[in-house]
Amino acid sequence: MLSYRHSFHAGNHADVLKHTVLSLIITALKEKEKPFFYLDTHAGAGRYQLSGEHAERTGEYLEGISRIWQQPDAPELLQPYFDAIRALNRSGTLRYYPGSPLIARHLLREDDKLQLTELHSSDYPLLRNEFSKDDRARVDRADGYQQLKSKLPPPSRRGLVLIDPPYEMKSDYQAVVKGIQEGHKRFGTGVFALWYPVVLRQQIKHMLRDLEATGIRNILQIELAARPDSDQRGMTASGMIVINPPWKLAQQMNTLLPWLHQKLVPAGTGHYAVNQIVPE
Repeated sequence: MLSYRHSFHAGNHADVLKHTVLSLIITALKEKEKPFFYLDTHAGAGRYQLSGEHAERTGEYLEGISRIWQQPDAPELLQPYFDAIRALNRSGTLRYYPGSPLIARHLLREDDKLQLTELHSSDYPLLRNEFSKDDRARVDRADGYQQLKSKLPPPSRRGLVLIDPPYEMKSDYQAVVKGIQEGHKRFGTGVFALWYPVVLRQQIKHMLRDLEATGIRNILQIELAARPDSDQRGMTASGMIVINPPWKLAQQMNTLLPWLHQKLVPAGTGHYAVNQIVPE
């Protein structure tokens, strides 16, 4: 089943969290001169038109990126993320939102490499066209989880793997754990970043227990909630699980999350948290 289209949700509070963490990890990897590899297992279309039918129908970006990208008191740590957004919106009007592949493309250097994978029949051609002139990138229509076996370890032995499935099926919560286990077995020094939605808290608790049971060390959890947990339909929060996080990441997110929560959740509901769920 491949009905999910991220274009309905582009730029929402979950994207803000995911892409803030992504930009901080990439910025940290760039502190060393040696090139690195970026693998995006569920890359999407790459670029999303916020005035398009899908985004306008939900309006989720109005409660996400629209609230923060031009705030004068924005923390300096957000500038790499905001720079990637400004690169698509040079007029100063927020017309497009960059998905994770375009944020990575903007932040990566000339010698770094991108491997992007998307299965959706509508999104894959858009992604391929977006990167058709970028020699650093390879775009495949393939199973993203399979890439964790076939593309790792990268020749550079440095890299970031972003795993961001649609969670259309309950089995995705188990599939991501199995995928991380396979990828980590091949590339134990790599940074793995897993995005997850909180729809039912029990699913996340099970996923975290399964991750801990793998024996993988150094696992950081970052979460931002717009609403309290609920048994009703809909996403209340989202998070990032980062394996082998850059050493500054926890501190950076502890600095950013209070500001993000204040701007994105002005009613003061929900929560934010940074937890080292498995030590080094």
